[in-house]
Amino acid sequence: MRTTLRTRRTRWTRTTRKAPRAAAALAAACALALAGCGDGDGGGGGSEPDKDTKTGGATVQLPKLNGQKVQVVAVWTGPEQEAFTKVLDEFEKRTGAEVAYVPTQDAMLNYIGTKIAGGAPPDVAMLQQVGALHQAVERKWAKPAGAGAKAQLAKNYSKGWQDLGAVNGTQYGVYFKAANKSLIWYNTAVFENAGVSEPKTWKELLGTAETISASGVTPFSVGGADGWTLTDWFENVYLSQAGPEKYDQLAKHEIKWTDPSVKQALTTLAELFGKPNLIAGGAAGALQTEFPASVTQTFTGGDQPKAGMVFEGDFVSINIAQTEAKIGEDAKVFPFPAVGSEAPVVTGGDVAVALTDKPATQALLTFLASPDAASIWAGQGGFISPNKSMDPAAYPNDVQRGIGKALIAAGDDFRFDMSDQMPQSFGGTPGKGEWKALQDFLKNPKDIAGTQARLEADAAKAFKGQS
Repeated sequence: MRTTLRTRRTRWTRTTRKAPRAAAALAAACALALAGCGDGDGGGGGSEPDKDTKTGGATVQLPKLNGQKVQVVAVWTGPEQEAFTKVLDEFEKRTGAEVAYVPTQDAMLNYIGTKIAGGAPPDVAMLQQVGALHQAVERKWAKPAGAGAKAQLAKNYSKGWQDLGAVNGTQYGVYFKAANKSLIWYNTAVFENAGVSEPKTWKELLGTAETISASGVTPFSVGGADGWTLTDWFENVYLSQAGPEKYDQLAKHEIKWTDPSVKQALTTLAELFGKPNLIAGGAAGALQTEFPASVTQTFTGGDQPKAGMVFEGDFVSINIAQTEAKIGEDAKVFPFPAVGSEAPVVTGGDVAVALTDKPATQALLTFLASPDAASIWAGQGGFISPNKSMDPAAYPNDVQRGIGKALIAAGDDFRFDMSDQMPQSFGGTPGKGEWKALQDFLKNPKDIAGTQARLEADAAKAFKGQS
């Protein structure tokens, strides 16, 4: 999800002509699922990371692997690491294998490359970028998924999610964790005190923000210290405003970042970023705020938090669970408002890839492709599964249940996170490429032409390096 390398010939280019209609349907489904979410099952209590999960009987057979060891690397820390560890614990219990988990930084390919050069590759990597998967294959690091994993994928996943984990027709990856990255979470006390309701359009969103600001609370919390959050802001505005075809073209660098459509999206984004009173701490404060803090500061302080809203995906809920706020009561959510004719729906995900040929490695991929594994993390909160066989009852509250059902209902038609489709050096490296350019844009949103020029120069260099 963090949400984020390949040659142009092997990039993911799956046709999604139905995506505009599917995006609208998904946004509508989200709106229906999230409306009145305070009337559900209490919400927040079920999303605590130490919640026990009842997974029921096993749906997948796993081999006995006593004495075998498996190392897994991913970017998850804190509550996410705790939740994923419960999944790995269940795998250990069923197989007798011993699993070691190692958290890494966002630019995971750099870490993996170092380990492979040293002769000690991890066994399974949870990659955040479609591009990273393709480059791992091109470098001959990744191993094809085995028969067990492929059988689970065929049974439990739509073709779209299977295709995302394939390269040139060969299945390599299992998308274990998905994300709806087109959501805005809000402090209900702030909205009530300001007398505002959930906005449906970008214009309404800005008006809502101004009203909240006038009520004495800064409207938006932005985790600008993590550049990936800014790419998500851009992608939602761009997808809604420029449309799916332009989105796909820009993702493949078939049009340049100096294109007028990019100028329009940055100009729109500057309507928010260019007003310091609408962002907690202004640009300087946002650039010093990491993503987890951007969430928690929105839901602490009662009706006088540091901000009234925070934009990001369904995984925000796991950070809300670290506060006293209850999801569905103190914390609610609405779909990212329409900037153009359609509201955007951007998805992301973490894909499990085998880097060794150990039997235990393939068994873990098989387990991760099963509803058994998905339901364990689902019960902890902060998780949405693309596994259509997982019982939605596994989700801890109506809010996440609605988001999860909407993702499955979208079938094969969705738009994947743009920066995650690009070379890691441009779309997924802290302090470089798109992350750094958008951080600089947040600092100086008047420099639209300069931002476009820098984005194009960095993108051209990154894509040339993958050709």
